[in-house]
Amino acid sequence: MSFYNVALPNYSVGADCYEAVPEFAKPFGKKAVVIGGVTAMSKARPYLDKALEGSSVELLGYVPYGGDSTYENGDALKANPLVQQADLIFGMGGGRACDTAKYVANELDKPLFTFPTVGSNCASVTAISVMYNADGTFRDYYYPRLAAHTFINTAVIADSPEKLLWAGIGDALSKEAEAVFASKDDKLSHTPLIGVQVSRVCTAPLVEYGVEAMESLRAKKDSPALQQVVLDIIVSTGIVSNLVSHVPEYYYNSTLAHGVYYGSTVTRKGENHLHGEVVSLGVLCLYTYAKDFAMRDKLMAFNAQMGLPVCFDDVEIDEDEFPAMADKFETTVEWAHRPKDVTREGFIQCMKDQNAAGRVFKEKQA
Repeated sequence: MSFYNVALPNYSVGADCYEAVPEFAKPFGKKAVVIGGVTAMSKARPYLDKALEGSSVELLGYVPYGGDSTYENGDALKANPLVQQADLIFGMGGGRACDTAKYVANELDKPLFTFPTVGSNCASVTAISVMYNADGTFRDYYYPRLAAHTFINTAVIADSPEKLLWAGIGDALSKEAEAVFASKDDKLSHTPLIGVQVSRVCTAPLVEYGVEAMESLRAKKDSPALQQVVLDIIVSTGIVSNLVSHVPEYYYNSTLAHGVYYGSTVTRKGENHLHGEVVSLGVLCLYTYAKDFAMRDKLMAFNAQMGLPVCFDDVEIDEDEFPAMADKFETTVEWAHRPKDVTREGFIQCMKDQNAAGRVFKEKQA
C-alpha cells in the first residue's frame, strides 16, 4: 500500500461537556440513537436530554447494547428500526458498549459519537473493537473508524463504580512501560515514534493524582485530579494505542504486562480479578524483566498505596500456574511482536522474581 491513515481523537471534557453535542453533531445529521449500557444510559441521560433540548439534533431513543461486545449483539442492533432510522450513532457506557457501537456505526456507515461513562479504558477514542463470543470468551479484533467526537462527562464518571477507575489506573500504568519496552529493538518511523513519545507522559499523572482521584470518586464529586486521571486513562493511552498499533508491520501497544493478564485468564482463580488489576502487577514484572528496579520499586510503592497487587499472592495465582500462563502468552499478538530478548523462560522467571520482591516488600510494610 502506498499510503496509510492516522486518526486521532477529538474530545470535549468536563461536567457540562454534553452542551457541545449539538455543535459537533449538527454537520453529520439530525437524528441520533443512543446505544449503550442500561445503567450508563440511566446516569448520563439527564445530561444529554437537557443538552439536546431545543437543538437541531433529535434523539430517537436509548437502546441497550446487549451486555457484551459480540457480533450477534451488534447485528441485532443493525436490524433495530431506531438504529436504521438514525443518522448518528451515540455510543454510551464502558468499553464493551463503546466497542459495540463502533462496530454498528462502521457496518452501517453512520457517523459515531462516543460518551464514556467510566474511567477504566480508552475504547471510546480508539479505532479497534474487542469482540467476544456469545459465551464471553475472546473472539477477535474488529477495526472500525474512529469516533467523530468523544464527550467525557466527568460528573457522570464521578458517579461510576469505584473499582472501575481503580482498575483503569492499573491498566493505564502499562502504557508507557509497554510501548517503550516493546519498541526498544526497532528504528521507529514517524507515527510509532510519536506514539512511543506520547506514552512517556502516561505514568506521571496517575502517580501524582491517582489517590486524590479515587477520593473524589468515592465522594461522587468531580475534581481537577479526577479529570487529570480520566484524561490520562481515556485520551492519552488512546492516542498511544492509535499510533503504535499497525499489525503486521508493528505492534507496540502491549507486551509483557498484558502477557501476565492473558496468562491469568487460564489460572484457577484469575477470573476473580479485574483486567487492570492484573495488568498493574504485570507492569512490575516487566520492569523486573528489564532490570529497571528503581521504576519497579517506585510503582510497587504506588500499587501498595492504591491497593493494587505487588505479588501473585494478591491475585490468587500460584507459581505452579506460571507455565500455563506462558503457554497462553505465546498465543497472543503481543508474543508475536515481542522484543528479541523476550523468552518463555525469561517471562516465567520475571514473574517468580517479582513474586519474591513483592512478598519482601509486604513483609517490610507489615
